[in-house]
Amino acid sequence: MTANKEIEEGIGFSPKFDANGLITAIAQDAESGQVMMVAYMNAEALDLTIKTGNAVYFSRSRKKLWKKGEESDHVQKVRQILVDCDQDCLILKVSVDQGQCHVGYQSCFYRAVKQKNGKELEFIAEKVYDPKEVYKK
Repeated sequence: MTANKEIEEGIGFSPKFDANGLITAIAQDAESGQVMMVAYMNAEALDLTIKTGNAVYFSRSRKKLWKKGEESDHVQKVRQILVDCDQDCLILKVSVDQGQCHVGYQSCFYRAVKQKNGKELEFIAEKVYDPKEVYKK
């Protein structure tokens, strides 16, 4: 089997990290199918996620590992990891107990582009928690 054929149709897990050593990871609610967030993982974050069953990401802004819920207690229990055909993107099917967005929404995708003009956003969700209470620093 050629290398591409093995990656695309084989059973070996060979995640393809980008030039910065990262792979896109989409967190999706395992029950509802709602997309919670998009983040990135480096090899260490992916390995810890697999070993612990809790989502661990790599924060590009802080340049360090980020255990989802380490400050908010809004952890993501990983039920399944899906990989796309060329193994450069992951979907983490997760169980969540509370809102996942740091500004108080269930999902980071709480606004939509208005279809008529394409220049404005509209809110499509309500906040599910008060971030001021959760992120007391």
